[in-house]
Amino acid sequence: MTTERASVLVEVRKYDGRLSGRWTAARLGEDEHGVWLGTPQGAPTTSDSGDWAARFAHVVLVPRDAWWMASFCAAPGPEVYCDVCTVPRWSEHGTVLRLVDLDLDVVRPHGGDVHVEDEDEFAEHRVRHGYPDSVVTHARQTCAWLTGAVRRDDGAEPFTSAYRPWLALIA
Repeated sequence: MTTERASVLVEVRKYDGRLSGRWTAARLGEDEHGVWLGTPQGAPTTSDSGDWAARFAHVVLVPRDAWWMASFCAAPGPEVYCDVCTVPRWSEHGTVLRLVDLDLDVVRPHGGDVHVEDEDEFAEHRVRHGYPDSVVTHARQTCAWLTGAVRRDDGAEPFTSAYRPWLALIA
């Protein structure tokens, strides 16, 4: 676990280009799972549907070349919240992270069981925005894999405990 503290602009868009969320996070460091970003409670977020402040501190794991990004939140937020998305892309100098949210979310509340959110939104947007078959296939395969990996009793990292030292840096 190597630590840093550079700022990263995170920009999440929907498939039609709408801004789903934009905020500044601290680049905490990286490990074998990917790059870890930290966002304190109250951090401002901007989107096309309005602005808000982060309700709780969280760290984001940006894995290498994967169709997902995971947030690990301080209570009372969800323990694990995985966005199924296009492969996140870094700007040349690593100061901007961009990805397209594909609607499906795999969530594990603190003390609860894993579940998938927004399957109806995925089905609707697939038609409305014309998701290519390859995007649909990657999204569904990723969602199925995450659903198994995020289960509390599976012990799969980074979803079991690898996030805890990173979250402790900002919570």
